[in-house]
Amino acid sequence: MEKGKKIWMDGELVDWDDATVHVLTHTLHYGFGVFEGIRCYRCTDGQSAVFRLSEHTDRLFASAHIAMLEIPFSAEEINSATVETIKANGLKEAYIRPLVYLGYGSMGLFPRDNPVKVSIAAWSWGAYLGEEGIKKGIRIKVSSFSRQHFNTCMTKAKLVGNYVNSILAKREVVAAGYDEALLLDTDGYVSEGSGENIFIVWKTTLITPPASDNILVGITRESVITLAREELGVETVERSIDRSELYIADECFMTGTAAHVSPVLEVDHRSVGNGKIGPVTAKLQKLYFDLIRGKLAKRREWCTPAYSKLVKA
Repeated sequence: MEKGKKIWMDGELVDWDDATVHVLTHTLHYGFGVFEGIRCYRCTDGQSAVFRLSEHTDRLFASAHIAMLEIPFSAEEINSATVETIKANGLKEAYIRPLVYLGYGSMGLFPRDNPVKVSIAAWSWGAYLGEEGIKKGIRIKVSSFSRQHFNTCMTKAKLVGNYVNSILAKREVVAAGYDEALLLDTDGYVSEGSGENIFIVWKTTLITPPASDNILVGITRESVITLAREELGVETVERSIDRSELYIADECFMTGTAAHVSPVLEVDHRSVGNGKIGPVTAKLQKLYFDLIRGKLAKRREWCTPAYSKLVKA
C-alpha cells in the first residue's frame, strides 16, 4: 500500500500514521462493521472525479441500516469528507475506503454502548486483479467454499466479516495457481467472485446472476448492465447460472470497483470461448473506461468533481 498524508476519522483529518485504534476495538475482534470501495479517476478533461459517489454512500448507509448501525454523520457529510480526503492527500486518482465500525468499549457479542466510528482513507491503488489481467484476461477457479446464504450473513450488506468467506476462497485458488476465485451459492448456482460480480455471454445475450443468488449487487455491475443495454443494445438477462454454463459460454468477465472489467479466459482449466477476449467484453471494457474517465456526456452526473465545488447528494 502506498502511504498517504491524511485519513479522515470521525470528522477530522489526522496524519496517516496517527490513524490508529485500540487493540480491543470491537470490530477488530468480531468483524461487525460496514465499508465501501470507491474510486476517483483522472478524466479526459484533466479533472479528477469520483465515480458514482452518491450511490456508494447510499449503499454504505443501507449496509449500516441492515446491520443496525447508526452512522453519526449524514450522507452529505460523508460525500464531502470523501472529497476532502482526496484533496488532503493531493491525489489525482485514488481508491477510497470508507469504514463504519464499533470502537473500544465492551467486549462480547452484544455491545451496548460502544461508539460507532467512521474513517475514510484514500490511496493510490491499481487494478485489483492486475493491469495484465485487464489487458490479457484472467484464470478463475470455482472454490470449494460456498457463498454465504442471505439468511446467514445478510449478503446485501457490505459487512466487514462477510469477507472472511472471500479470503478463504481466494487463498485456496491462488494456491492452486489461479488468479481469482468464483463462489457458488448454497444451491450450487454461480454467485460471484471473492470481490467481483460475474457475467457470461451466450450467443447474443449477456447473462449475470440475480440479486437472489446471494450476490452483493455491485455498482460497477449495474453500470455495465446500463452500458450493455443502452449503448450497445445487447440483450441483458439476470438469471441463475449453473456451473456447466461457465464452461460453454462464449465470453466471461468479472466486474467491480477494484477490478474494473476483467476478462476471464479460463475457468477450472477450461478455456472460455476461443480463449481470447471476446467482442462484447472488449466493447464493454472500453465503454466502461470511457465512462469513468468522463467521456460519456450523458453520464457525467455519475462523476463528482474532486477539486471543485461538490455536487450535493
